Amino acid sequence: MDREDGALLSRWIPVVALAELAGFALPAVVGAGTVDAPVAVSFPALLAAGALEGAVLGAGQAGVLRRRLPGLSVSRWVGLTAGAATAAYALGLMPSATAPVTAGWPAVLRGLLLGVVGVLVLVSIGGAQWLELRRHVDHAARWVGVTALGWLLGLATFLAVATPLWRPGQSMAVTVLVGLGAGALMALVMATVTGIGLVRLLPGGTIAPPPPGPGTPVGGGRAG
Repeated sequence: MDREDGALLSRWIPVVALAELAGFALPAVVGAGTVDAPVAVSFPALLAAGALEGAVLGAGQAGVLRRRLPGLSVSRWVGLTAGAATAAYALGLMPSATAPVTAGWPAVLRGLLLGVVGVLVLVSIGGAQWLELRRHVDHAARWVGVTALGWLLGLATFLAVATPLWRPGQSMAVTVLVGLGAGALMALVMATVTGIGLVRLLPGGTIAPPPPGPGTPVGGGRAG
């Protein structure tokens, strides 16, 4: 790892981890406050909170990426990340929201549904960000796998920490604090994994010039 990559990683990890934690704070509060609310209330509230989480995360990531990819569209990156986060929350909430319908399904079918939903959640943010990253970096499709691994390990860390600490009858304050503590570890793991993947994706200076104007094809194209 050269000095430029080291500088990128040393900035990416804290900035992205803090951005994710800051963005996650609202869904943590909303989730704790609507745990007993009907789906018609909790579902849209969590989707809105998830969109904000994605926007904050995307803004933090874009702020770091612009140092290496000056042509990166911050607004597009933030918008894609916010949209993907909203979709991820919708997918993640779908099993519980549809439980009255799927409860009678065979166990194999329910397991298959959960597996498909899980994969879509993991690739959602990286897949959306690929739409912008592919304009600037060769083999940008690898970013989908990098982010999926980062979120898989991050979410696993969150569940491993928060699940045994959440107990029935806890106050909302304790529930939120547990969620934020686990969320901080999730954010750090995700930022570390994606940061390492990013510096491996960027070596060789595979950076495109600023993107052409609307309607102008990208000359030569980019792989992936």
